[in-house]
Amino acid sequence: MSKGEETREAVLAEALAQSSRVGLRGITIGGLADAMGMSKSGLFSHFGSKEGLQTAVLEFAADHFARLVIRPALREPRGEPRLRMLFERWLGWGGYSDYALPGGCIFVSVASEFDDEPDTPVRDKVVTTERDLLDTIETIVRGGVAEGQFATDTDAGAFAQDMLAIVLGYNFSARLLRDDAAAARARAAFDRLVDHIRA
Repeated sequence: MSKGEETREAVLAEALAQSSRVGLRGITIGGLADAMGMSKSGLFSHFGSKEGLQTAVLEFAADHFARLVIRPALREPRGEPRLRMLFERWLGWGGYSDYALPGGCIFVSVASEFDDEPDTPVRDKVVTTERDLLDTIETIVRGGVAEGQFATDTDAGAFAQDMLAIVLGYNFSARLLRDDAAAARARAAFDRLVDHIRA
């Protein structure tokens, strides 16, 4: 990695940590430059605009999510083991695991920031990232159907949406309400969801 690439990576790591607490709109070129001990112009040269910075942060976050949540799940056997690992790693990402961001799941905060906004490259990146995750869940569920673990009439799209709802509910309970029972309730809800599609 070149010096410029190392600097960009360090800036994105700091921007990701900050945006998990204050949202993408909360990060500024000036605030980020101060935190990194850089000039505004030096930092600006890496991204070109605030929108460029925001898009890069989302790409960086998606890469981290893939490395920390999706890939560990894909190393598990097809079907339910893979689905369960994805769920557990996803809870950790949004909760208080050693790989969680300081402010929790960035995708939860950016979804509420950009849900009703006009189409922009940043919003498009948020939507693409979320759709990719739902597609991954659907693919894993279909793998379980192919393995004979889940019923042949399983609606993989509905399962993905329900799984997302459980994780969002967990984030709300764990992060906002600081409910110590949030993880246990989320796991119980996930168990019921999986039981519902078992062959």
